[in-house]
Amino acid sequence: MTVDTSKHNTAGTAAAEEPAVTAAVAAGEVVLAHRFGSTIALVDPEHLPGSGPATVVRARIATSPFGLPRTLVIKHYPDPAPRGAPDPFAQEAVSYQLFTALPPEERMCPELLAHDGAERVLVIDDLGKAPTLRDTLLGRDARAAERSLLSWARSLGRMHATTASREADFDALLRRLGGPVKHEDTAAPTAIAQLPGLIREHFGVATPDAVRRYAEAACQRARSLAYRAFSPVDLSPDNNLITGGGVRFLDFERGRVRNALVDAAHLRVPFATCAEPLALPAGMSEAMVAAWRSEVVGVWPGLSDGDVLFAHLLDHQLLLVWVSTWTVLAGRSEKPAALVTWWRNLGAEAARAGEDAVAAHAREVTAALDEHYGPGLELPLYPAFR
Repeated sequence: MTVDTSKHNTAGTAAAEEPAVTAAVAAGEVVLAHRFGSTIALVDPEHLPGSGPATVVRARIATSPFGLPRTLVIKHYPDPAPRGAPDPFAQEAVSYQLFTALPPEERMCPELLAHDGAERVLVIDDLGKAPTLRDTLLGRDARAAERSLLSWARSLGRMHATTASREADFDALLRRLGGPVKHEDTAAPTAIAQLPGLIREHFGVATPDAVRRYAEAACQRARSLAYRAFSPVDLSPDNNLITGGGVRFLDFERGRVRNALVDAAHLRVPFATCAEPLALPAGMSEAMVAAWRSEVVGVWPGLSDGDVLFAHLLDHQLLLVWVSTWTVLAGRSEKPAALVTWWRNLGAEAARAGEDAVAAHAREVTAALDEHYGPGLELPLYPAFR
């Protein structure tokens, strides 16, 4: 889900009349009364835009004897998840519980003030109208955008480092809320099985057996129990607030523990899962990787070896590019310029790592993509860097 808590809703007071908003406020008042043992009235509700199943509302506390913040954010999930499927409410509630138990300097997200499984509601601290990472990338200040990206990469690494030993805690909390504990992503193995056929069908490019074997081995290595830590999963730039205390992550509806290198690959293929990803300037991804690594080498000292780190990154970069391409060719999105850029970069990184078969195949796919969709396609830079 994407929720922008930095923007004021132009619907004005009409939002307060929406049944979903009314229900969210009522659920928020119930859970706060349970949490603090006294009625806490919420007023002036503001419906915040979002793309997921939750109704998200900012509301003001009328009066409270408990020193609560003046405003807070309510996330209400009125509909239960299908049986056996991951529950966005449970994923988010457990994610916030995990971080709220940490010292404030390690939290990197809003504080969870109250939650209730029966009401399917969360009440979290309101971080206000700080700009998002997306705001800075779409702005005009290149230095501010660069600082924000490096801060985001460091914060992502800090998140991984502080949660590297907490998978058992996360699973235990998830069981209490009834969420299925293990639900590994199936996109990568599906893409590996199907993408070679799609590439041949669409572009006439064969995938050599050596490249297939590399992709299958990369997928197997990604399932390793090494380097596991909490991930927000949704790494969209509008899910990160740039505050005076650093980057704060929002929206954990898909949050879970997985291989942290999956997230780190997004530093090389930035914001690949966004609807309209753009490019970063030369050298930016390398700087972001260095910032991320500086935070995680304390818990994973093996990643201080550049060869080890870059081998892992190439694995996950390839998987991310393959999944993204499979998504497009299977008709789920349209990102031709992004695909050309991502395959070109994959080829360059594979060549640098000495994976010649992977590099040659990536170059062939790049040329075929450009001929099919182009020619001369190039993913434009985010506006801040133009």
